[in-house]
Amino acid sequence: MIQEFLFRGKTLEELQKMDVKEFAKLLTARQRRTMLHGLLEKNKAFVQKIKKAKLGQYKKPIKTHLRDFIVLPEMIGLTIHIYNGKSFIPVIIKEEMIGHYLGEFTLTRSKIEHSAPGIGATKSSTAIATKAK
Repeated sequence: MIQEFLFRGKTLEELQKMDVKEFAKLLTARQRRTMLHGLLEKNKAFVQKIKKAKLGQYKKPIKTHLRDFIVLPEMIGLTIHIYNGKSFIPVIIKEEMIGHYLGEFTLTRSKIEHSAPGIGATKSSTAIATKAK
């Protein structure tokens, strides 16, 4: 049995029919304040790109620097390329991401992987290097 997705007791279809102010009431306080305060011009332009992409009018990949933008129900199914400070990372938006920030899905810091120690890194490695000569 497949469990139907619910966000705060609302189905995906109900969420997609809501306007922004109704959806904002379901969010946490910080996110609700951001949504009710109003969108900035760059956020409005991003929403327009999303709407055009849903209609099939926007052919290029959707790229954004807006890591603090909240995932809306109308974004589900889209692939959005989110900037992590170095490159754009493609992220497929799923139902579970609703209400989170875009920046949560692209890490800005990568794991450092060191290789083997070089010559001179330890006292024993310097001794080996002189013996090899």
